[in-house]
Amino acid sequence: MDPSDQKLFTVVDFVIFGVLLAASLGIGLYHALSGGRQRTTQEFLMADRSMKCLPVSLSLIASFQSAVAIIGVPAEIYTHGTQYWFIGCAYILGLLIPAHVFIPILYRLRLSSAYQYLELRFSKPVRICGTLTFIFQMVIYMGVCVYTPAFALNAVTGFELWGTVLATGLVCTLYTTIGGLKAVIWTDVFQTLVMFAGQLAVIVVGVQKTGGVSEVWRKVWEGNRISALDLNPDPTERHTFWTLGVGGVFLMLSLYGVNQAQVQRYLSARTEKDAVRSCYMVFPSLQLALALSCVMGLVMFACYCGEDHSSKLGTASRDAMVISFVMDMLQGLPGLPGLFIACLFSAALSTISSAFNSLATVTMEDLIKPHFPAMTEARATLLSKALAMSYGLLCLAMAYLTHLMGDSVLQVALKIFGMVGGPILGLFCLGIFFPWANSTGALAGLGAGLAVAFWVGIGSIVTRSSGTKSRAQHGVACFPTVRFYSLSYMWYSAFNCSTVILIGLIISFLTGPMKAEDVTPGTVYPLLGKLLCFLPERHKKKLCGVTPQVQTVRSRAAPRIVKLLVFPNNFWDSPTFLFFTRGTSTECILVSGVVAFAL
Repeated sequence: MDPSDQKLFTVVDFVIFGVLLAASLGIGLYHALSGGRQRTTQEFLMADRSMKCLPVSLSLIASFQSAVAIIGVPAEIYTHGTQYWFIGCAYILGLLIPAHVFIPILYRLRLSSAYQYLELRFSKPVRICGTLTFIFQMVIYMGVCVYTPAFALNAVTGFELWGTVLATGLVCTLYTTIGGLKAVIWTDVFQTLVMFAGQLAVIVVGVQKTGGVSEVWRKVWEGNRISALDLNPDPTERHTFWTLGVGGVFLMLSLYGVNQAQVQRYLSARTEKDAVRSCYMVFPSLQLALALSCVMGLVMFACYCGEDHSSKLGTASRDAMVISFVMDMLQGLPGLPGLFIACLFSAALSTISSAFNSLATVTMEDLIKPHFPAMTEARATLLSKALAMSYGLLCLAMAYLTHLMGDSVLQVALKIFGMVGGPILGLFCLGIFFPWANSTGALAGLGAGLAVAFWVGIGSIVTRSSGTKSRAQHGVACFPTVRFYSLSYMWYSAFNCSTVILIGLIISFLTGPMKAEDVTPGTVYPLLGKLLCFLPERHKKKLCGVTPQVQTVRSRAAPRIVKLLVFPNNFWDSPTFLFFTRGTSTECILVSGVVAFAL
């Protein structure tokens, strides 16, 4: 089989692909016309906080399992073997920690934007800086997500590349704008099923055409594509168990712990228990998605025996070989090529729509509403929809920048999350785990983290393009700085997160640690208190965190004793919240300020 032969869609393929787009638009239209018809920001941005754990969990998978993973992971396995598969080990802590630390804190505060936490914990400038950093990260990442499936459709249909990019962006923008978060989540559910079906179809047909499971195993074993456990501690090694299993934990935390696209799904759940349960349900599904992508790469290797067909495809990208392989395997089977391209577009649409909705949310809640507190609900909802549409159009421009990058789409995507997501993770960890960290330390830490991130990231690009690595391999002296630029991209998130925490703590101590009574109750997780459980209680309170300001009063409505928690007046210029706790339920009223909510 010759990968250079162009394989085009049949009528059946176009029908299946068209059904995918029509179904996605239909779900958006349904939610635009049902329920509250997206007339409030609470419904449009937060799905009325009414979602059950199953659709939330499938939506969490779809947001992460983008077209980047479906194309990038098989290309990685084909080229370098199964070492990347060890990133599955990082999924354990990468999901357990959000489930038991981040979700309870953020959910109980009843936030719409994760970055509202930063104002509660630190100050408004920290919140704004965190929001702008997230917007920068997601706008760049959207370009990768839009470009990848458009590139695939161009390869198999002959459609103009940029016409395909435009179609992808517009379809996604439309159903996100009219249907809100409910439409995004339910299209994610549908698209997740399409993703799994498309990958499974390629694997089954590929194994059959290659000669069966035993033949595939023989070829990948003889081709040295089954990687052993690599315990090399060198952080400049691209993929080892430590870079994937440990560095991957920080990457997962930046995705599933503090990324607004994921946090917004937790916050849309009916209860905290549903939010935590949805995080647990993600684990087996992510492992399945990873396994399907890795097996697809092995089948591809068994089929092509490791040959490099990139020159025949007119590109140096191994990502193009994945598309060629799919069309080789599925040629003569009407409908299956369309199913796989629909799979790619499903992954892309789910990720992009999540980004649009989360970007609209943080822009509205963090940058606009605080300055226009008197804005009517109707106007706020209309503006939220306009923001979602604007970000949709912006991502089309970012797709062009992706076209100019030389790395594989998988590596580009993970670099983006490491370089920008790492500092954001560090900012949240600084606030959650270190009660004495102050606002000045948080701003200094974030600035230092971003500076180091771009220093290392850009330095690695420059040194690679100038051939420094090649000179080192030929015996030319390699300076320590150059070696620093060779840091594995899987360590970016951990390194940048640690930089934020270290600088943040140093500056906090130099400028005066935050006092316990100044920390908003409910914003700190007593990590050190749990680790130092052997200390007397009075010492733990000094070292390890703060406790809510609790007063015991007798409720007029019920004879039982209730607890009164008074939050300090440092949130949005203002509000004081009274929490009345009866048994296991909690009620909240607003004494002064502009916002009220119930837990």
